[in-house]
Amino acid sequence: MAGGMAGGMARAALRRAGLQHRLARPPALGGRAAAAGWSGPAAGGAVQYCAELVRKRDYEGFLCSLLLPAESRTSAFALRAFNVELAQIKDSITQKTTGLMRMQFWRDAVEDIYGDNPPHQPVATELWRAVKRHNLTKMWFMKIIDEREKNLDDRPYRNIQELETYAENTQSALLYLTLETLGVRDIHADHAASHIGKAQGIVTCLRATPYHCTRQKVFLPMDICMLHGVSQEDFIRGKQEKNVRDVIYDIASQAHIHLEHVALDDYLYNMRKVDFNIFHPSLQKKSTLLPLYLYIRSWKKTY
Repeated sequence: MAGGMAGGMARAALRRAGLQHRLARPPALGGRAAAAGWSGPAAGGAVQYCAELVRKRDYEGFLCSLLLPAESRTSAFALRAFNVELAQIKDSITQKTTGLMRMQFWRDAVEDIYGDNPPHQPVATELWRAVKRHNLTKMWFMKIIDEREKNLDDRPYRNIQELETYAENTQSALLYLTLETLGVRDIHADHAASHIGKAQGIVTCLRATPYHCTRQKVFLPMDICMLHGVSQEDFIRGKQEKNVRDVIYDIASQAHIHLEHVALDDYLYNMRKVDFNIFHPSLQKKSTLLPLYLYIRSWKKTY
């Protein structure tokens, strides 16, 4: 019942957004975009491509974007699709050199976008339209690329501050751009976006930990792990002793400092319910009521 209601809410929001819930699989592109490892739709399908990419890879961001005003919605999809494209580079390469080439593709793409000559790649095309429509700040795009490039090194964060810096230059920067699509350029809004982005980055790191462990990798801050006498091997083996949960508690507490009353708080609350066992199956499930929850908050204008 709840799942059906949530699905209905999402489909209704899609119709209001002017997007079909059945989106065609796009054909491959040639030229520079294909050489960099990208594929996209034929002309005219860039909006749908971005929306579908975000729906598949950033579902919560997809739902939140649907609730934005019509004049900002497609731009928000483009921004989040850009973020997805960069985020998935690290997991799709076996050699850092390949990752650097793809990052350079996007760095060049942003330069060309601001030179009114975007590459024939669907996300780049939509970013160009967003930049023209909202006069978006180039610096934030470059910060996201630079920080994602630094993160290609497969090493854990040295401390929580390093994780927060990464989150500020990726998640917070994305929120600054989203605010600009809404016509909001305000120091107080930016301050809130900074905290929200840092919390988002910390929570994303926690949520991704079980997946990374299956690939024999751990990126949690080393100082907190060392404080509790926990090794990377403890996480890779899926140990659930108290000191392992204490590491998660300390990291989650830092996210909670930044954020108390938004959608991320739901994940932190659920993590507390399972005593900070990051491997608990309930933490890997999508919230079927999230579309309804977001719609009600939007309707009430509470965030």
